[in-house]
Amino acid sequence: MQRISHHLTQKLVPGLSRDLNTKTVSFSLRQRQQPVRAFTQKLLPAALLTPSFPFAIRRYSEGKKTTTLGSKMEDQKLLQATLEDSDPELANLIKQEKERQREGLEMIASENFTSVAVLESLGSCLTNKYSEGYPGKRYYGGNEFIDRIELLAQKRGRELFNLNEKEWGVNVQPYSGSPANMAAYVGVCRPHDRIMGLDLPDGGHLTHGFFTATKRISATSIFFESMPYKVNPVTGIIDYDKLAEAAKAFKPQIIIAGISCYSRLLDYGRFRQICDDVGAYLMADMAHVAGLVAAGHIPSPFQYADIVTTTTHKTLRGPRAGVIFFRKGLRSVKPNGTKVLYDLEDRINQAVFPSLQGGPHNNAIAGIATAFKQAKSAEFKSYQSHVIKNAKVLCEALIAKGYQVATGGTDVHLVLVDVRNVGLTGARAELILEEVGIACNKNTVPGDKSAMNPSGIRLGTPALTTRGLVEKDIEQVVNFIHAALKIGTEAAQAAGSNKMVDFQTVIAEDATIKAKIEQIHKCVIAFSKQFPLPGLKTF
Repeated sequence: MQRISHHLTQKLVPGLSRDLNTKTVSFSLRQRQQPVRAFTQKLLPAALLTPSFPFAIRRYSEGKKTTTLGSKMEDQKLLQATLEDSDPELANLIKQEKERQREGLEMIASENFTSVAVLESLGSCLTNKYSEGYPGKRYYGGNEFIDRIELLAQKRGRELFNLNEKEWGVNVQPYSGSPANMAAYVGVCRPHDRIMGLDLPDGGHLTHGFFTATKRISATSIFFESMPYKVNPVTGIIDYDKLAEAAKAFKPQIIIAGISCYSRLLDYGRFRQICDDVGAYLMADMAHVAGLVAAGHIPSPFQYADIVTTTTHKTLRGPRAGVIFFRKGLRSVKPNGTKVLYDLEDRINQAVFPSLQGGPHNNAIAGIATAFKQAKSAEFKSYQSHVIKNAKVLCEALIAKGYQVATGGTDVHLVLVDVRNVGLTGARAELILEEVGIACNKNTVPGDKSAMNPSGIRLGTPALTTRGLVEKDIEQVVNFIHAALKIGTEAAQAAGSNKMVDFQTVIAEDATIKAKIEQIHKCVIAFSKQFPLPGLKTF
């Protein structure tokens, strides 16, 4: 009891000194006056009120205000002030970005507008909490509700994609898609093990092992040995026969079935067959198409894959975060009847934390949970149907105006346009479209030699569809795109060189071209402002 009393004394006494204000007075309980006895009896257990118990207590000064109390109140003012009041400079920049989104047409295929519920989750008190580890196995206390939120996100993830808990595990802690992919590799591979992914110029992603002849660009090609597979240069479709041939020679640990700019459906069954032939894991990166998969509008990779990674902020329309799904249970049966079980759960969870990340972003995990719930709704399924319809109209209208579209069409949410036949590069097309308020991104097309100087632009429909645009509206958007690219062609001819700086100079200084750009931009603004922008009222 004496040890316990001493320990509690050390814990409680500093609290008494801090909670009251003014100078500290130290004395023994033998010397205390009756008011002090009453005060301490309220705050301290009877076991601690021994005659020899020394402690320090603050008392209020007479006739003056305490500076400590005043500073505390000022700190509370700072903490409770709105962004507009405490940091108007930053608030103004955010408002300007909101206005840009409202007045422009967002056609970057990896972007979307998330819901108020997700934004509220991201701005919630969950930002305050540290919770390294996993539910029930944390390195910090106070995680009762954090555990429940993370388990809820996992449960809803399995429900969304119709997965059995005994067969699939879920990790919702990756900060985004790239960390999720890296964690999957680290969980399955040793350093310098081999991976295969679709080449970046052919529609793959940086994290699928991209490198050039002179440099290993992605960390996935620095720490692992990668070999890309390619599309047919004529059709733009993945050449599965050559992939199978290369896999037999390269013998990778993982083959990635995933895209960043590929407008056709993936043949997951063929990927599975190729992986089985070489003993590789099949990892599906469905970051771009997860919403379409969830809605049941395109084939799901879960029937075939060992690991599935995704982001949650693209077609899933959630927070900027990543998720890893991994197989559990029986993997295969050997010829002698021995069962081989998956061991991915511990390996991938440990790869996420502690190997690659620290504490999870609990506010983002809450956003994932509510986004998964929304994605299960009938409204979300209808939305995804319109995403694909809009993409097909976008594709057909561009082809009708003479543009060359990779693969000749689209099955998903995006279109890859080769702009060389109108005298532009991807960078120039991106710039002229941004000048009129249309956001897209330059992108490599099949046959490009350099990812830094691509020949195409990638256009997507998820964000526009979220704002309520339908097929007839997309046709008008194509008219804007066509008008802007025609001006771009004029500017390219006036520049008289292939240098980007000369093209920029013409756009900035040629009065005739500037006037044409301004006219289209005004039309885009008037058109865009007809459609609602989801989100919070101010920011």
